[in-house]
Amino acid sequence: MNEVLKDAKNKNIQIKEMISKVESESLQINIKGINESVTKIINTIEKDQSKYKKMNNFFDYYLPVTLGILKKYDEIENQRLNSDEGKKFMKQTESMIEKINNAFKSQLSNLYQADIVDTDAEMKVFETMLKADGYDTSNDFNKKED
Repeated sequence: MNEVLKDAKNKNIQIKEMISKVESESLQINIKGINESVTKIINTIEKDQSKYKKMNNFFDYYLPVTLGILKKYDEIENQRLNSDEGKKFMKQTESMIEKINNAFKSQLSNLYQADIVDTDAEMKVFETMLKADGYDTSNDFNKKED
């Protein structure tokens, strides 16, 4: 797993480098979002390696393919192809990168889904115990003073 994370960090560095290489501002924003999500995903896996199991497709497929798409976009953009096919490719790629950005954000959220559910349940139990023990102060601020 350490080798996979090392490789992912390397790919993420290359993704970050693409931000300054592409001309499209909207594409730059989406690449920056992808880079931030990948950084957070890697950091999460490093902190809690049990979450790695959920990420096989991410590290083995999504991350390398994303980098490949960005490299191809940069290559074609640098050729200044003004053909209909070239323009179509650029638009399709920009749309795809936006989808990838959203998908990576969802992937990050999914890593924390179980934690969110567990913590929410824990807070509800805690709140119930506070009320049962007479420590519920949620209504203290709603009391009207005469």
